[in-house]
Amino acid sequence: MLAAPKVPLINPTSLARFVDPLPIPSVARAAEQRADPANPGHTLPCYRIEMRACKVRLHRDIPTTPVWGYNGQFPGPSIEARRGEPLLVEWVNALPSQHFLPIDHTLHGAERDKPDVRAITHVHGARVPAKADGFPDDWYTPGHSVLYRYPNGQDAATLWYHDHAMGITRLNIYAGLFGAYIVRDAEEQALHLPSGDYDMPLILCDRLVAQDGQLYYPVSDDPHAPWVMQCLGNLVLCNGKVFPYLDVEPRRYRFRLINVANTRFFDLSLSHDQAMQQIASDQGLLPAPLERARIELYPAERADVVIDFAGFAGKSVQLRHESQGIVEFRVRAQSSRDMSALPATLRPVTRIDPAAAARERILTLNEIDDANGNAMQMLLDGKRWSDPITENPRQNSIETWSFVNLTGDAHPIHVHLVRFQVIDRRPFDLFAWNAHRKLEFTGPAVPPEPQELGWKDTVRADSGMVTRIAMRFDGEPGRYVWHCHFLEHEDNEMMRPFQVLPAHS
Repeated sequence: MLAAPKVPLINPTSLARFVDPLPIPSVARAAEQRADPANPGHTLPCYRIEMRACKVRLHRDIPTTPVWGYNGQFPGPSIEARRGEPLLVEWVNALPSQHFLPIDHTLHGAERDKPDVRAITHVHGARVPAKADGFPDDWYTPGHSVLYRYPNGQDAATLWYHDHAMGITRLNIYAGLFGAYIVRDAEEQALHLPSGDYDMPLILCDRLVAQDGQLYYPVSDDPHAPWVMQCLGNLVLCNGKVFPYLDVEPRRYRFRLINVANTRFFDLSLSHDQAMQQIASDQGLLPAPLERARIELYPAERADVVIDFAGFAGKSVQLRHESQGIVEFRVRAQSSRDMSALPATLRPVTRIDPAAAARERILTLNEIDDANGNAMQMLLDGKRWSDPITENPRQNSIETWSFVNLTGDAHPIHVHLVRFQVIDRRPFDLFAWNAHRKLEFTGPAVPPEPQELGWKDTVRADSGMVTRIAMRFDGEPGRYVWHCHFLEHEDNEMMRPFQVLPAHS
């Protein structure tokens, strides 16, 4: 059970609305050219990004808040890449030696013999070799760094980077270790979607903040095992600000919505019953724009939207979460000429035929409770992180994975390395499964929702349903991970390694 906060928290109703301008994350610049490890004699742009402690002001009326940020920024700088143009990033751990959030040393990977402060960066959604994926056990301590090569051999998409250290990912991301990683390509550029100053990330999260400005992370009422199964803040932040505003012109804008929260899903809409045109999901463009009145984003999911402010000159429009305004767009009276377009078709998405799968895997989502019904551990397929690897797809093979959700919650499931397609969701008989480990469906398969008809890397696996995805294991052989992206679950065993084996010779 959650322990009552030991400090008084800020009440969001006490804060003035829309008094701070929305920060736009800076764009990272390469520090130098370095030798390409994969191509002797050639050099690549190298970005040097430090994880550092810093202080930020979340709102005009909140005292400064100590956080951790990439390059001392919250969120970190946006990394912009182009398809087929590799780059290097040196991820430098320049953090303090002591953590400022409560570590649960009973969790696997966070035992007392491990340093309190450890970090390893993962670019979420990137197709990279295993040695550059940010494997959770490959963490390193302050004063050290790693150099990763990102091939960027993938379609234009809104990705993001974040810490992935074993046992403390939830704390490090909550502290502020996240930022956007945007891949662009010529095909998308040819569509003339809003670009430049009219294309920006909106990075959403929630936090509990004490009245003195300190971040508060919830703990259980067991002082020896402070882990909690969810972390829901009462302040919603966009690009690191509470209730910000953005001056916009009466024209089209592209906003890249990214949910970096620990547990919260966002239910987003616009005031005035204004629709959004969703043009992309996790792994890039949808086949065609999709008009949306509401967009629901689970942790780690993304949605690129085009909002046309042309009819709102001199007025304001709010982006809302659960009908409460979180960002105010203040529309100027006049605009520069809008040369952007919103084409009727965007990019074809060839569907994967599930019948072409070399293997179908049935994988359960589990929760282990104590005698009082409190969650103790979250598992994937009944296994813990340290159990032998059981998912070992062949390079270039197609597989289908069916997530059988035996818990009472929906879980956002993320598979590293690959992009996938949602095939369907289907209700099943939980009692038949528990008695005989047999799938007995109780209704017809439900096709993917329209916004799920593009490429995904994180899928919502609903309670009482079997959620089926199909993917081709392109990329290099090696060891990767798949996990629930509720960070509290991921840190307490709801993460498993998988091994991509070399293709048959």
